Amino acid sequence: MTLDLKTTGCGACQSAEAGDGDGSVQVHLDPKLRIGTAKVFAVYGKGGIGKSTTSSNLSLAFTRLGKRVLQIGCDPKHDSTFTLTKRLVPTVIDVLQSVEFHTEELRPEDYVFEGAGGVMCVEAGGPPAGTGCGGYVVGQTVKLLKEHRLLEDTDVVIFDVLGDVVCGGFAAPLQHADRAVIVTANDFDSIFAMNRIVAAIEAKAKNYGVRVGGVVANRSRSTDEVDRFCAATGLERLAHFPDLDAIRMSRLKKATLFEMEETPELAAVKAEYLRLAQRLWAGTEGRKAVPMADRDIFDFLGFQ
Repeated sequence: MTLDLKTTGCGACQSAEAGDGDGSVQVHLDPKLRIGTAKVFAVYGKGGIGKSTTSSNLSLAFTRLGKRVLQIGCDPKHDSTFTLTKRLVPTVIDVLQSVEFHTEELRPEDYVFEGAGGVMCVEAGGPPAGTGCGGYVVGQTVKLLKEHRLLEDTDVVIFDVLGDVVCGGFAAPLQHADRAVIVTANDFDSIFAMNRIVAAIEAKAKNYGVRVGGVVANRSRSTDEVDRFCAATGLERLAHFPDLDAIRMSRLKKATLFEMEETPELAAVKAEYLRLAQRLWAGTEGRKAVPMADRDIFDFLGFQ
């Protein structure tokens, strides 16, 4: 058996109902695939903003709080977890193809890999460009995790989601998440992308339990524009990580910040990650954010 990626794209899984937003057709969640008691966070943001760095260090921070953590990379590049595992691990799509999509032949160790601090790491992968739907891949990943009962021993699940794509497929993790965390920088493009992500989250919130948990300012010396946008739209900044060379070097060294040589600056960043993990675990208020129209945010962020 082989998977016909052309027939498993968005068109094959869409519902004709437009319940997730005006005029939208979305990949709808199978109720049987709901994640159990774990707290689930979906990390979004502009491409290249540092979502994988944020997700991996946040995962390790949760383990420092004694939590059992599962991180799921949702990017075809499958590089979300490499600072945790020190390698590019096989994706769910890779291993499914290797057994011709006979899921009964798979074992958990075929697609779940233990990383630093005991974080369990999964890379969902994705279909070749232009041939399939990311929502299908996310659904298959959660299905496998439930079949192998791996979610029963997990306290925290973190979805690290591709770029700022907000189509039905890559918005699929929002159907599983309790809170969405948006990573941004203190610049026009990042905040413009964040505004569109907020709109996608609010659309999903009509039918699912996900809410905006807050904003993480990353790679930014200051946060004035981020804070101004948050105040105008009902968002909240949860953390701030400056643009340190040690953070860039951690990716090159294939290491999390918690494994890097200690410096006063790095100690402050690690403390901020621990504080963020504590705050998310305690429970952030679900924000009722109001995104701006594109032209409005263009004027809002522009210099007069």
